[in-house]
Amino acid sequence: MRKGARSDGRLRLTIIAGFLGAGKSTWLRHQLHENTFGSVHVFVNEAAEMPVDNLLLGKADRISVLAGGCACCEGRATLVEALRNTCQEQDGADAQPIDRILLETSGLADPGAITKALSEDPILARRLVLDETIVLVDALHGLAQLNEERLGRRQVEAADRLIITKPGSVAASQLARMASTLRQLNPMALVESAERGTSFALQTVPDAEPYPLADIADDAMPIKPCRLDISGEYGWAAFSVWLSALLAARGEQIMRVKGVVTTADGRLLLQSVRKQVQPPEMLPEMDADSSVQGPRDNIIIFIGRGIDDALLTSAWARFTQDNPGQMRR
Repeated sequence: MRKGARSDGRLRLTIIAGFLGAGKSTWLRHQLHENTFGSVHVFVNEAAEMPVDNLLLGKADRISVLAGGCACCEGRATLVEALRNTCQEQDGADAQPIDRILLETSGLADPGAITKALSEDPILARRLVLDETIVLVDALHGLAQLNEERLGRRQVEAADRLIITKPGSVAASQLARMASTLRQLNPMALVESAERGTSFALQTVPDAEPYPLADIADDAMPIKPCRLDISGEYGWAAFSVWLSALLAARGEQIMRVKGVVTTADGRLLLQSVRKQVQPPEMLPEMDADSSVQGPRDNIIIFIGRGIDDALLTSAWARFTQDNPGQMRR
């Protein structure tokens, strides 16, 4: 029997969730490299219409993108249809067997709602078994998210396993308090830590107090994705200056930025979480016959509150008009 295969023929499903910028794709990329889950079909759910995170998952045996809506709400029907198709394909005589399905959710998805949707579907309830819900929590920004976002708490409460990411970005005492906070929110979940996908030992601090969490108001503005087209004569240097200024001014509103920027040296994968811009990663050129669905270069996705396409476009236009002849491609 294959690694992870069930004797009853049902497919295992693992949900990988976590708030915006928690490091889901980075963690999953390492697991795929280590073959932790065996042969898998990965589904990547993106809240925005343009997929980006799937570019990090080249080690997947099969990868499908579910873009344009969270799998727990707007994208629910698309997810159910995609999973039904996968189950049907696995029943075929010529199917390439897989050990499990991995669903990397959008940072705005509620894994509890996804679980409910799958259990209510008469076909998927018979063909799939939810093996584990893994929720990642950012050590650096997780406390703010748990204090401000009701969804962040729902994600933690739905987990079978909680993984604190980016532990090296905080002091050991803070990491211990975060672990204690997560155990208080979900006493049944296993709490671990990982640095860029590699296991990171959590120090035992018996007297580590959980962080007090504030009451969350119900009237918060919705979080939504927006797009900015930066194609044209201005390039990476200009955009990086503008983005730094924007995040300094509105970093609490803009929770996530991601996209692919073309430069003279190649294609750069840009990612930021709140005010923290990650070092851009050089991407290989896409093969013409590649089955991986990639984003349009120089279309940047912003996810946050109180922003929209028109606001971002206007701010970028003002910056380029005020800086003629500087930092062009």
